[in-house]
Amino acid sequence: MNIFTPHLFRQQFPLIESHDNSLIENDALTPSLVYFDNAATTQKPQRVIDCQQHYYQNINANVHRASHQLSSKATFAFEKARSLVQGFIGANSVKEIIWTKGATESINIIVQSLARNTLVPGDEIALCVSEHHANIVPWQIVAEQTGAVIKVIPITEQGYLDLDQVDNIICERTKFVACAHISNVLGRINPIEQLIAKAKSVGAITVIDGSQAVVHLSVDVKSLDCDFYVFSAHKMYGPTGIGVLYGKRELLESMPPYQAGGEMIKTVSFTQGTTFNSLPFKFEAGTPNIVGVIAFAESINFLAPFLADVLNAYSLFEQKLVHHCYQALANIEQVNFIVEGIPDIGVIAFTLTDHHNHDIAMALDTQGIAVRSGHHCAMPLMTYLHTDGCLRVSLSAYNTITEIDYFIHSLKNILLEESLNQPDKRVSEEVISEPSVKELEEIIAIFTSTKGWDSRHREIMLLGKKLPRLDKALRNEDTVISGCESLAWLKAESSTQGIYSFTGDSDAKIIRGLLVIVFAAFNNKTAQHIHQFNINDYFETLGLMQHLSPSRGNGVLAIVEKIKALAQQ
Repeated sequence: MNIFTPHLFRQQFPLIESHDNSLIENDALTPSLVYFDNAATTQKPQRVIDCQQHYYQNINANVHRASHQLSSKATFAFEKARSLVQGFIGANSVKEIIWTKGATESINIIVQSLARNTLVPGDEIALCVSEHHANIVPWQIVAEQTGAVIKVIPITEQGYLDLDQVDNIICERTKFVACAHISNVLGRINPIEQLIAKAKSVGAITVIDGSQAVVHLSVDVKSLDCDFYVFSAHKMYGPTGIGVLYGKRELLESMPPYQAGGEMIKTVSFTQGTTFNSLPFKFEAGTPNIVGVIAFAESINFLAPFLADVLNAYSLFEQKLVHHCYQALANIEQVNFIVEGIPDIGVIAFTLTDHHNHDIAMALDTQGIAVRSGHHCAMPLMTYLHTDGCLRVSLSAYNTITEIDYFIHSLKNILLEESLNQPDKRVSEEVISEPSVKELEEIIAIFTSTKGWDSRHREIMLLGKKLPRLDKALRNEDTVISGCESLAWLKAESSTQGIYSFTGDSDAKIIRGLLVIVFAAFNNKTAQHIHQFNINDYFETLGLMQHLSPSRGNGVLAIVEKIKALAQQ
């Protein structure tokens, strides 16, 4: 399938196809799953899934280390994949292609094998403010280790790295410049050619994070002339747990191994020391993710023809989706895009006036629509844009106009329902009287008789609307709940008899509802009873924990931990 056709492309993805039993409702197609979280990971075509099964059923063996035929077949497929990646990104040699667990490990190898051994106090590292945490935190660690200083490149109002400020930041002290080819939040293709040229002019080494780019653009590392380029398979229809570190050969040759073990050695001796293997094996200690590498190659075979198509049908269809979705969102009054203008790829980030992004994302989930909410592993960017988080819709070429229309229709209905049920703000921000909170038995009765996440979500939101708001003066550093992804606060009072009562608040309605559920378990209890109560059994009885994301589940546990900390035995 070398010519891109939207419906034929979509048919290649079994998870998408298996949920594509549309319902007719109000004369509109209503898909049972709309997957708009492609910037986090893409779905996998059948041929990639089949490739993994074929490997285990037919050629499963370790690579490089045996002389039998099965190992030879596995090694051939493994190294053929390396050659395929070399061609896919235009590298000079297979020796410049290092297998890693993903872009994150690739960056950490560069940082710890090269930067840590070359940086000295006063050296500078230039990063863009919109970087993913994976391209920030490793540099922060090495800066602490070496005494280097991190300089931050700002972005324009349209979300691109600000070239006008680059000359003020990249200078003779700059030793490394790290930047995403495309932002995972803003969807902007950064002008990395100019950034790389500026870095070269001062002798700085460039590290380009291509995680979001490789599925949308043809990448030629020789043309870019970057020193390193990293990306992950799972962002480009491939398996998880496998990625690539491309590096110029002379730099890779100069770097010591990142990890030690089998395969990365040439000789080992207790008396004469150890010598290391040649590239690329020097950086590939232990048994690699063989099946992941081979399936990765299959994903490249699947994707590459679309990127190379002179008719550009694949990219044009992606742009059609982006423009349709952006314009539809722009027509919703409450939508606020976090930067100006239509993004370059299908990554659209926005907030909604008077609505928390987590509440909207979870409400959309009850409609079968998967979007991402939160800080998107880009907290410095959120701080820079003066927001606590946002919604992100990220599209793929297997998405459809129908799915976008259903998403917009569902979003409008959610906003309409919320506006009809919105209490008077003047009342909601004052605690006029303490309403009676549902007792533990009543909470259990409600949720054990409620089936399905959509119904349970509705009950949580209803409970959240009944929770009195904390006075703004009480929402402070003393009452804030650490570890809760949404801002949340907790206040405790105890009687002379040692009976505790708790009040709380959050900027997310879903958290306010969960607070009511937690308070039902702990209010009017002694410290001993609070510490003895099994919250996990309680939430399992309610049927909630399996529906909460890890961050949301951790937030609930953070609430419980703060309650226990405040209830002194």
